[in-house]
Amino acid sequence: MNATLPAPSLRADRPRVAIIGAGPGGLAAALLLAARGARVSVFEKDAVVGGRTRTITAPGGYRFDLGPTFFLYPEILAGILAECGTRLEDEIALTRLDPQYRIRFEDGNVNLDATPDLARLEAEVAKISPADAAGIRPFMAENRAKFARFKPVLARAFPGLLDFVKPDMLASLPWMRPHLTVDADLRRRFKDPRVRLAFSFQTKYLGMSPFKCPSLFTILSFLEYEYGVFHPTGGCGAVSEAMARVAERMGVEIHLSTPVERIAFDGRRVAGVEAGGRLHPATAAVMNADFAHAMPHLVPERLRPRWSDRRIEEARYSCSTFMLYLGVEGTFPDLAHHSIVLAKDYLKNIGEIERGILPDEPSFYLHNPVVTDPSMAPPGHSALYLLIPVPNLRGGAEWSQEAPRYREIAFRRLASLGLTDLPSRIRFEKMVTPATWRDDYGVGFGATFNLSHDLGQMMCFRPGNRFAGVEGLYLVGGGTHPGSGLPVIFEGARISAGLLCDDVGLPKRAPAAALAERLAAE
Repeated sequence: MNATLPAPSLRADRPRVAIIGAGPGGLAAALLLAARGARVSVFEKDAVVGGRTRTITAPGGYRFDLGPTFFLYPEILAGILAECGTRLEDEIALTRLDPQYRIRFEDGNVNLDATPDLARLEAEVAKISPADAAGIRPFMAENRAKFARFKPVLARAFPGLLDFVKPDMLASLPWMRPHLTVDADLRRRFKDPRVRLAFSFQTKYLGMSPFKCPSLFTILSFLEYEYGVFHPTGGCGAVSEAMARVAERMGVEIHLSTPVERIAFDGRRVAGVEAGGRLHPATAAVMNADFAHAMPHLVPERLRPRWSDRRIEEARYSCSTFMLYLGVEGTFPDLAHHSIVLAKDYLKNIGEIERGILPDEPSFYLHNPVVTDPSMAPPGHSALYLLIPVPNLRGGAEWSQEAPRYREIAFRRLASLGLTDLPSRIRFEKMVTPATWRDDYGVGFGATFNLSHDLGQMMCFRPGNRFAGVEGLYLVGGGTHPGSGLPVIFEGARISAGLLCDDVGLPKRAPAAALAERLAAE
């Protein structure tokens, strides 16, 4: 059933909102604001929606996700779509994966199939460390409680230091253990370092090391096991495309190939955006562009004293990624949908990335979606996606020279999965380096996962959802609170949309929200 509510009546006095960027955060904000009565226009510099969550369509019928390749915690997007009067399952086909991924530990040459079936997971962990298998259910119970306590904090704005003493934050502090890293926290349950890696490599979703990432983020692996890892049919880009379709049904205008040159201000108040050679008046603007890349270009420095050019330059950023998208003749039914290969000397690998050194024996991730979704490649072919964490552009690598060498390293590493004859079977190839992320996709410093998520750059120490120093500017995406990752970005869009609605006098819930909730429950 598809019961998307009609767009609100086009009263002339409805607030106009300009959204800069059609990534998942911008699209989510567009949906919420349109449902609540705003007149919304989205300006996207590229010819497709999705930002980094887009589809690469290649000659010959190959399809690749550019960035995210799996979908987590769908409840948040389901709630956003419900407010628009439609249901997630009516817009996007999701397949829950089991196993969620296969982890290969080169230290010991052993595989672990990460399954949400806890009894089977215990048996998998016992292959590595029988004693550690007993820690899985206590880990899940503890993180279930941690997530429940911290969820209210993730679901609201965090503008200042006083937010640290609000009741929800104080209630969550005993569960956060801010003095511990993810790895140190996991030591309480798991003694084998490989088992700890199986429950902590997810910090790479934030571009961080488990040996430095705050212990709060043990909830990342918990969320996978508790709520599932999903493959959207057609890839994660299909999620962005579905959101855009619903937005247009809600009356949102999406302008593709229309970069925003600057945000126009009347004093300190947003007056509109300049895009496509003209001014588009607006009551408010929502910036979904990469923070480090876009902020110095869109907002005059005098209007952002807390985030001057110097502070943006000196902030701490995530690692980057080296990517290969390979259309390959043949299929690989013995490969998992998601494979993670952790280097034998993982600590050395992490340390090299942090010091700006390109690892010669890197860990890597391989996406083989046709094992679940044959639509991602022509019959008898595969669409393989390889991701290798590497330093961001502050590391100093000259990628115009390094790219060919690193391509050879990538194929040598893929041979560890038995893909020894891969180069001869390639029918399409695209490479993305940290320089490509910066130059072609507008990612500041090539830092694929945005600002680092250390304690000094979380919550009120991150650029605010309601951007300080000006009136009428709001942020969505990985560069603001709560942070990176699709479900977290969707939550951030709900926060920013709620603040905007408060400021311009729109309801905090769509007038038809009761109907939408009934539809979602059916």
